[in-house]
Formats: sequence, C-alpha cells, structure tokens
Amino acid sequence: MNVIMYRLTALHRRLDEEIRRELKRRFPDNIRLLRLKKLKLAIKDRLHHQVFKARRV
Repeated sequence: MNVIMYRLTALHRRLDEEIRRELKRRFPDNIRLLRLKKLKLAIKDRLHHQVFKARRV
C-alpha cells in the first residue's frame, strides 16, 4: 500500500468515526452529516481510483 492509499484510508476511517459521533448526539446536525458523508464518498472514489491505477501498472 502506498502513502496516498494509506492516507486516504485513514481519512475515510476518521470521517466514518465523525459520522458515527454526530449520529449519537441528541440532535445531530443534518448539514454537518451531509457534508461529512459527501466528503467520505469523495475519499472513497479517490481511493478506488488509486486502486484501479495501481492495478493497471
């Protein structure tokens, strides 16, 4: 696993933890949740792109 993939995986994991933490709040902030989920999806897309790129080489 290269450095970029490692960092993306770590960031994806942190975003997942933030989403869980926000959902546990009594009144979750829906806008924050939406932003976190969009960012998590963008990181996931970049991670899949890196995996595909690594397999092509």
